[in-house]
Amino acid sequence: MATKNTRQFTEQEHRLLAVWAADCAEHVLPYFEAIYPKDDRPRKAILAARLWERGDLAMLQARKAAFAAHAAARAATQPAARAAARAAGHAAAAAHVAGHARYAAAYAVKAAEINDDAAEAESDWQGNRLPERLRPFVFPSSRD
Repeated sequence: MATKNTRQFTEQEHRLLAVWAADCAEHVLPYFEAIYPKDDRPRKAILAARLWERGDLAMLQARKAAFAAHAAARAATQPAARAAARAAGHAAAAAHVAGHARYAAAYAVKAAEINDDAAEAESDWQGNRLPERLRPFVFPSSRD
């Protein structure tokens, strides 16, 4: 049985998770933008995560961008595009709560899987970019 991870992050780790989540979301963003090229809410959410990580945007502004990306996801009718927009929303939300980073990654994998059945390749891509010390948080063991 999996246990809930209640680990507290340093500010640096929190920021690393947010930028990693932004990388994951940006990697699948073309699934959204190919269908909705005029809707920039997911792209703005990814940018918000990056700006927050650098200290150039307040957490509340990043959170607002997250809500906008989730609204874009709700409006999307194509499943891969919807998942990609959700990934972007969770990337921006990682500024508020670091735990959103894992959801950004999960939605990115879902977008890849829906689009072209490349979920394993997407997971590998993500794993190669995640700092080693953060792996237990993002990929927790299923054992106690």
